[in-house]
Amino acid sequence: MSNNAGKKIVVGMSGGVDSSVAALLLKNDGYDVQGLFMQNWQNEPGEVCTSEVDFADASKVCDLLDIPLHRANFSDEYWERVFKEFLSEHEKGRTPNPDILCNREIKFKSFLDYAFKIGADLIATGHYAKLVKTNNQTLLMRAHDLNKDQTYFLHEVKQAEFAKCLFPLQDLPKDKVRQIAEEHDFINHDKKDSVGICFVGERNLRDFLKRFISFKPGYIKDLDGHVLGEHPGALLFTQGQRQGLNVGGVRNKSELPWYVYDKSIELNEVYVCQGGSNPLLMSSGLMMESMKWINEMADQPTSLECLVQVRHRGQPIKCKAVFESSGVQLSFADPIRAIAPGQSAVLYSGNQCLGGGIIAKSIKL
Repeated sequence: MSNNAGKKIVVGMSGGVDSSVAALLLKNDGYDVQGLFMQNWQNEPGEVCTSEVDFADASKVCDLLDIPLHRANFSDEYWERVFKEFLSEHEKGRTPNPDILCNREIKFKSFLDYAFKIGADLIATGHYAKLVKTNNQTLLMRAHDLNKDQTYFLHEVKQAEFAKCLFPLQDLPKDKVRQIAEEHDFINHDKKDSVGICFVGERNLRDFLKRFISFKPGYIKDLDGHVLGEHPGALLFTQGQRQGLNVGGVRNKSELPWYVYDKSIELNEVYVCQGGSNPLLMSSGLMMESMKWINEMADQPTSLECLVQVRHRGQPIKCKAVFESSGVQLSFADPIRAIAPGQSAVLYSGNQCLGGGIIAKSIKL
């Protein structure tokens, strides 16, 4: 008999292929598996509610697996602990990442608490990440499938939560996951991966944010201060952005595309340059707000040679981190393009995710 027999594990079922295969693998390993579908957003009347489609897909998979499916509404918690922060960051002119907050506040707090209230011994999700237990610690490591690795989004979760969790997909490539789903006739075996911000969905971000934030049109300028056009609101633009500028055919300028390299919220201006590798887009380092360690240490180092990643699927770059009372200064071995304040800088030692923090500002070349 499996050593896992009798251990109750609650799997976060999203309706997607990853969590479905995670539940299957755990059942095959002998666990007493139950599913939990989380509703994290309350749509307005008349809006298409994708959560109903996702719940139907999760239900069909759970029926096939012959496991119960619970449903919990965390939309109030999501609004208070994730969405309000998302709006606040946008109002400051920064570029927030709500997926990171959602993992910390909902999936590894509200979901975890709910699962244990209904008798779980462990929780599991379909994340592509690896957990390694050693010396009474739980370490977060990159997944086998580096292209799908999601440790960047998980860096604000603490080891205390990871100790209660399993990631069944940690050693599987994505194509193998889809193959397993198809072999078991899962309705979602070829379902598209969710991308973008979950509560925005297919909607235009500008149209969505207009319901909550006021925007004013302003000028788009080049490095010399020449006005090249107008924008609908500086809050909507982020470093490295090309889409939505509607700048082109400028007299005495080349045909290279234009990119946002900076903006002023006070002046409501967006500043652009030409060429995707323009030095104005490049940074030699950054200032990060306080470091959030996954594994707390008795004595925090004053400096650290490590790797930094500034976006999901971004190339990890060698850096030196200097820990100061005002934050963390990172100096890169190679320049990084289009660093956006409000996003996260995540530190790694090899494949181990150490944690990270919010980017306060970039240090230009």
